[in-house]
Amino acid sequence: MNIIVTGASRGIGHELVKLLSIDGQHTVIAISRNSAKLEQLKNECVKANAQAKVICIACDLSKDEEIKKLSQEIKKHFQSVDVLINNAGTIVNKPFEEITSADLEYVYNVNVFSVFKIIQHLLPIMNTKTKSHIVNIGSVGGFQGSMKFEGLSAYSSSKAALASLTECLAEEFKTKNIAFNCLALGATQTEMLNEAFPGYKAPLSANEMAKYISEFALTAHNYMNGKVIPVSLSNP
Repeated sequence: MNIIVTGASRGIGHELVKLLSIDGQHTVIAISRNSAKLEQLKNECVKANAQAKVICIACDLSKDEEIKKLSQEIKKHFQSVDVLINNAGTIVNKPFEEITSADLEYVYNVNVFSVFKIIQHLLPIMNTKTKSHIVNIGSVGGFQGSMKFEGLSAYSSSKAALASLTECLAEEFKTKNIAFNCLALGATQTEMLNEAFPGYKAPLSANEMAKYISEFALTAHNYMNGKVIPVSLSNP
């Protein structure tokens, strides 16, 4: 399979690329703005599997011009895409009255607008001969009716927007052999979690969550479409 993972330099994205590249039948494009960490990731993958096929592309997803270049670069390597995992995300942890326009724009650019644009750019090469799967990585904080937390209004509302976008696209493309699902993740031990809840010990490691997401991305589109699924052992 041809697979794309954004936000690949750390946390869940990093672990996802390592897991997916173990299977020599997969070619994985790993995307992050941190090129040094991407190269380190590629070395880790090759060390685990000498036949690993990992392509690293540096891109700042908060910038529209870089997303355009990204899509062009992806098309140099892939004629079709089987799985796209929109994992990249960012967070602002501030009281509501202190959140600036720049804070809000940055969070939405990465968490929502970049996903919108990447999907638009890659639609022409999504695999519609069999069936392709676009998995958006959301948050239980953006899941309707879930517990909410102070300081995370920008982050949680952006993830709620991502969940709704997933449902809309699933409906719009349901006859075109492209499935869209959103995983609303709960607490996982990552750098981002530490930014939101300093000192909190999550019940799941990044590797454990990545195992679930990997299996879901590879198989769930055969059974579901347009679903927003909370994946959480605890609150936060």
